[in-house]
Amino acid sequence: MTSQTLREARKYEEACEKLIGKEERPDFHLTPRAGWMNDPNGFSYYKGRYHLFYQYYPYEAKWGAMHWGHAVSSDLLHWEYLPCALAPDEVYDKDGCFSGSAVVLPDGRHLLMYTGVLREHQKRDIYREVQTQCLAVGDGIDYEKYEQNPVLDDRDLPEGGSRFDFRDPKMWKQADGTYACVVGNRPADGSGQVLLYTSADGFQWKFKSVLVTNCNRFGKMWECPDFFELDGKWVLMISPQDMLPKGFEYHNGNGTVCMIGDYDEVSGTFKETHDQAIDYGIDFYATQTILSPDGRRIMVGWMQNWDACGIRSPEAPWLGQVSLPRELSVKNGRLYQSPIRELDTMRCNKVEYTDVAVSGVVKLDGIRGRKLDMELTVRPGDMRELYQKFAVRFAQDDIYYTSLSFRPRESILKVDRKFSGSRRAIIHQRRSLVNTVEGALKLRIILDRFSVEVFVNDGEQVMSATMYTRQEADGISFFADGTARIDVVKYELQSNTP
Repeated sequence: MTSQTLREARKYEEACEKLIGKEERPDFHLTPRAGWMNDPNGFSYYKGRYHLFYQYYPYEAKWGAMHWGHAVSSDLLHWEYLPCALAPDEVYDKDGCFSGSAVVLPDGRHLLMYTGVLREHQKRDIYREVQTQCLAVGDGIDYEKYEQNPVLDDRDLPEGGSRFDFRDPKMWKQADGTYACVVGNRPADGSGQVLLYTSADGFQWKFKSVLVTNCNRFGKMWECPDFFELDGKWVLMISPQDMLPKGFEYHNGNGTVCMIGDYDEVSGTFKETHDQAIDYGIDFYATQTILSPDGRRIMVGWMQNWDACGIRSPEAPWLGQVSLPRELSVKNGRLYQSPIRELDTMRCNKVEYTDVAVSGVVKLDGIRGRKLDMELTVRPGDMRELYQKFAVRFAQDDIYYTSLSFRPRESILKVDRKFSGSRRAIIHQRRSLVNTVEGALKLRIILDRFSVEVFVNDGEQVMSATMYTRQEADGISFFADGTARIDVVKYELQSNTP
């Protein structure tokens, strides 16, 4: 039975969606139906379509009492909104239905697992959020919360584990038909840990082990864990809060970390052998993956930065987008990411240039746009004299632009949106150390109205950023201090759906 809270959210979002024009949204990145979006949730394949839920406050373009928004897609690029799936309407989740995941049950039902939040009075005027893990079962549109919720609470925590930081369950079905899930938690040392739970049927859960502990290596609390096998290794993804920078690999604040290593299924422990950032740009957090029906491991994230939410006005009709889905692989102990191959079907109107000399500013006929897929190779014009700097500017007019700049002597690639039109003193630049051989670099730049995602050296690294520059700013230019030579292949991206 649908609660009044959920009915109101569904009615509101349906009315508000009609007020947002198609051109006011990205074309192939999911945005909230109305209002606010953060973490993607419940990424799953059910009844022949991909389902993606998201942390959602429909009433304003700012964070509020969390609901679960809901959309479906057949190609992971073009999304159809479904009614809001969960609302904070029970005693144990009245202050928010936080992040979680989904699996398909043997009887064909769709099982959601999420974090229920209840603000508890501590002393004086202090309240803290008690977090528990809860279930809801449904048919792909309507979901009923489990009558025995919550299914995991403070009684299921290891000694020292915080009941106030216990969230974001990621479930998966194991080879033997049983279920497992990882949950983020804060241990007594105040940093982060990932807990492992198991279930025979998806409803009755028990603590298995502490999968891995932070010991204050990567930030503090670990959010949004995901754990899966890929190319013969096990991969753990986390989103740590309050990170300190580490060279050009990790930056201050909220970040993303991928650990690659080995998993002992008997003891339920993971030992990492490699770690790296997942995205080196400005806007990326809270990853979630799915194993597609054809066997690909596909990842999405929230393409926003908690410290940069002020980039848009709260009066805007929406804030927050989901990243372009990325196909993952592990090569030589490193995570590689490629744009989902379905994007290739949107490519049209190819424009190609080969071996163009760039010295100073260069513009090329036919190279412009805000919805495009551009492959760019940069190399020195003269191997005896390396260029000092190369840059490509996009979303450009006489006033605004966003840029990627590369300094080959330092092997530093920088994304910079400070001239994109933002009036806020928030994070507008981020730099990454990239691999280059004698000043050569390969980039794939994907634009979709309000964002850029840059895949470096065939997916060895990715840099993501949002920008809300006016759409008329669609120019692209190239710059070199010294002489660089470039190859450019640009495609427009057009929806193949009505």
